[in-house]
Amino acid sequence: MTWQATAHFKTVLLRARVYKEIRAFFDQRDVLEVETPILSGACVPDLNIEPFYTDYHGPNPKRLFLQTSPELAMKRLLAAGSGPIFQICKVFRDGEAGRWHHPELSLLEWYRPGFNKEDLIEEVDVFLQTLLHCRTAERLRYCTVFEDYTGLHPLETALSVLQDYAAQFGLADVGDLDRDTCLQLILSHQIEPHLGQIRPTVITDFPASQAALARKRVDDPEWAERFEVYVQGIELANGFYELTDPVEQRERFEADLRKRQAINLPTYPLDEAFLGALESGLPDCAGVALGLDRLLMLIAGVYHIDEVLALPVE
Repeated sequence: MTWQATAHFKTVLLRARVYKEIRAFFDQRDVLEVETPILSGACVPDLNIEPFYTDYHGPNPKRLFLQTSPELAMKRLLAAGSGPIFQICKVFRDGEAGRWHHPELSLLEWYRPGFNKEDLIEEVDVFLQTLLHCRTAERLRYCTVFEDYTGLHPLETALSVLQDYAAQFGLADVGDLDRDTCLQLILSHQIEPHLGQIRPTVITDFPASQAALARKRVDDPEWAERFEVYVQGIELANGFYELTDPVEQRERFEADLRKRQAINLPTYPLDEAFLGALESGLPDCAGVALGLDRLLMLIAGVYHIDEVLALPVE
């Protein structure tokens, strides 16, 4: 084990410069920088993200979770009348490690009251042009991209056909995979590597089952007001036209808890403070989370995430 930094010091300086540019970008647009807690008594019951947790032994001892995203806390600020806000923070996700993944991540997240999905995509596009000096992004619908690369309709194709298709990626027991897992595997293995190679690619309108915190499209509720941004084959950002209905949000969380139980994953307390904020009234808004370590990798032109982390978790 070495005590030395894995990132070259010029990359440490690059991170400082990029953060300065990010703060200037939002300052010019009157978006307020905020800070929310890293620890919480609850977390989102996401099927694909596992939290770290610790046990607090002081007054009122309890289990506390390290945030996997500041989203719920930031929405509480929006409900309290904060106006547009952004945050640069650390988030933590168990089981994630690899070229583009680290258990401790740096994240940029921002929310825009009064924006819909298209408004926020426009701002993300300008942000990327500012930071990456890239061309304007192309926009493609999820269903169109999926059919173009696989010849399969993501919702109308029989599950058994999707399972057989996913088998080519070397997985065992594909017969146990549900539709969303199949779609995510096919997207990540076959489609994502081709996206954003010439200019950023924005994929819009994901299946509603893959967007627990986004609104469903009013004209076609099988699809959600969600988008993802890809650069050089890498998912860089994930955004929503945010769900504001507290009843629907609770129903979605409870459905995800049941799914976690069905596949023997741990279940965690729901964030009642966040649900209470929704009941009080979350303004019409759109929000996006962007991976800062991945952004720095693209700017620096490096291969592995450790090369932009001064001191990775050992």
